[in-house]
Amino acid sequence: MTTAVQEDNTMDQAMQPQEQQQQSELAEATTKPERVFDARQQRINEIRLKFCVRDEFPITKNMIHPDGTLNQDYFRPPKGAKAEVARKWTEKERELLIRGIEKYGIGHFREISDEFLPAWSGNDLRVKSIRLMGRQNLQLYKDWKGNEQDIAREFELNKAIGLKYGAWKGGCLVADDDGLVAKAIEEQWPNTAGKISTVVASAGGSEENSVVSTPNDEDIEME
Repeated sequence: MTTAVQEDNTMDQAMQPQEQQQQSELAEATTKPERVFDARQQRINEIRLKFCVRDEFPITKNMIHPDGTLNQDYFRPPKGAKAEVARKWTEKERELLIRGIEKYGIGHFREISDEFLPAWSGNDLRVKSIRLMGRQNLQLYKDWKGNEQDIAREFELNKAIGLKYGAWKGGCLVADDDGLVAKAIEEQWPNTAGKISTVVASAGGSEENSVVSTPNDEDIEME
């Protein structure tokens, strides 16, 4: 007669292969992602060794280690490096830009930057001036000088034209496909009549094409 103890031993012996197989499968599932990751990382390291270090650029020789892993020290700021000061366009900067326009005129943003706003590049100030004057294309304002009241007047005139013809975009007057804006500018500023055709011709198209770039929501900060 089979005893209860013998039956238990028999069952344990029968379950042992199953448990071993389950443990083996679990171990396999655990190590497989690691092997895939290691193979992928190895491939990345090989690509770095092939492309990152360039003889013509000596500075890249310390970018990676001999095994292809990144040299973290290479990407750290040098000792003693000063953190970049966050810039903020405030009323003070706006006043300095106006002073620069009054002294040097539109288009001379490099000079304005050097004397009044060294933290802002000439292109930065050009974009700010687009919003200040209310005109996307500043070429017709080249060398124009004016104080705060003059600038405010120009802004309102440009805004009125933009609102009338649906060409007030992003806080400035832009060109339209029908040429109505260009015609309105000629009527409002008669001395620009000959200049508009020259600007359009040199741009190879509409007045809008003559602009290097248009301010967007990121370029323009509300004063």
